[in-house]
Parts: sequence; structure tokens; C-alpha cells
Amino acid sequence: MEIKTFEDLIDWARQLHAHLARSLKESAEGNQNERASALLGYLSEHESELERITAEFEKQADPKAMKTRLYDFYNHKPFDAHRKPDHYYAKLSFDEIADEIFHFHDELMALYQALLRKAELREVADLVQELLDMEQNESMRLARQVRSMDDV
Repeated sequence: MEIKTFEDLIDWARQLHAHLARSLKESAEGNQNERASALLGYLSEHESELERITAEFEKQADPKAMKTRLYDFYNHKPFDAHRKPDHYYAKLSFDEIADEIFHFHDELMALYQALLRKAELREVADLVQELLDMEQNESMRLARQVRSMDDV
């Protein structure tokens, strides 16, 4: 997918969450470890919810910000989440799955932080800050849930 505008960026982020949700769901069915399988099921639902939330940004964001050209996207280290096979997570342990998912969200937050530092228009800065806030809040919620699952 070619990312030229912030509208493209948000659509790309939504697609990443959707792909990850599908991959986690398929992996849950194939993971032999009960705890890991339960985590994959939970994470799949969480990523589906993030897909839905991100789609709301596409509908509600300032049109001026959405049409703003995005020049530095390709200077950011590319994500590899969409290149992993669908059953990638089926062979991982509980801790390995958690590490992978937190790494994915850390990469996305790092991208938003980099874009925020370079935002020249207030509308763009507001949009990227809202995306960053959403990712940070969801990551904290996810960390609490994973910790509570790990305690069981």
C-alpha cells in the first residue's frame, strides 16, 4: 500500500490491526498450549476492537488533516507484522506472544511520535496526538490484561 496522506496512514494502521486480529485468531486455534491459546483469542478480539476504533478516525478526523501529504513515512523503519504467516503465533509461548504484540504496538507508537514531532499543521498534530493517545491507552490496558492472565 502506498502511503501518501494521513488518510492513507490511518487506513494502513486499520489494516495492520485487522491483519493481526485475523492472524492471532487463526493461531489461537492451532496453539497447543491452553494459556497461549487463550491469550491469542483475547489479543485477536483486542486487535479487532483497535481496527474498529481506527476506522472511526477515518470517519471523524478533520478532512484537512486527512488530505495532508505525508512525506517522512518511508523514512521510518517498516513494520513486519503484515509479512508474518497467518499461523505464526501458533508456535509461540505465552511470553513470546506477549513480547511480539507489545513490540508491534511500540513500533506503531514510535511512528506516531516521530510524525507528531514533524507535524506542521495544528489539525495534523491533533490527529496524530489522538492516534498516539489511543495506542498508548490501549497498550496500557492490554498490559494490565496480559499481566492478570499471566497471574492465573
